[in-house]
Amino acid sequence: MILAAGLGTRLKPFTNYKPKALFEINGVSLLEIQIRKLINVGFDQLVVNIHHFGEQIIDFLDKNNNFGIQIAISDERQLLLDTGGGIKNAYHFFDDGKPFLIHNVDILSNIDLMALYQKHINSDALATLAVQQRPSSRYFLFDSGAKLCGWQNLKTGETRMAATPVGMLSALAFSGIHVINPEIFPLMTETGKFSIIDVYLRLASQQNIMAYDHTGDDLTDVGKTENLAEIRQTKNLFDGSIS
Repeated sequence: MILAAGLGTRLKPFTNYKPKALFEINGVSLLEIQIRKLINVGFDQLVVNIHHFGEQIIDFLDKNNNFGIQIAISDERQLLLDTGGGIKNAYHFFDDGKPFLIHNVDILSNIDLMALYQKHINSDALATLAVQQRPSSRYFLFDSGAKLCGWQNLKTGETRMAATPVGMLSALAFSGIHVINPEIFPLMTETGKFSIIDVYLRLASQQNIMAYDHTGDDLTDVGKTENLAEIRQTKNLFDGSIS
């Protein structure tokens, strides 16, 4: 699932007229970059959620014949549901019992997605979160066994502990990429608009929410306008995703 419904306020004025997902890097939209990257590593069924100028995303996919794969639309045009609500709204697409990958549309990275997916398959985790040691204002807190135990916001000073850690805590920044078991849906008691972060923190005391540390991989958040000049010159962030 590609999360593409956001308002993209940090990319104004572009997003005054178009969805963030269609913002182009060197002539290629973020959505196309992510779709081709996922196809190249073996995914052939995708879900894309839409809200802001959602009809433009539908038209874009139609014009490109869904890039030759099965792409379903999870429609949030009536109400933007945030990350948790957006995932829960798409639950009926994930009824085959298999873990599914979530990827923010505005994250460019050379992370090995199949290694992340396989790490999740080989574990007993309900969800596996791609994280890194990198500067950020918000961090997940994992114990020595790579299990999620809390979250902190350095700007506000807020710390939320969700589970008793074993050993030392490590603060790691979330990459906006994660693998989830469909068993999470009955556990998502939240309704309407809500963050997946809140779900993970609520469930962490009872479920294994695990880290996949890919420190050393390139990663850039395209939503930050100050990164754009660097992104356009750092082709390896999405090399191999365009054929």
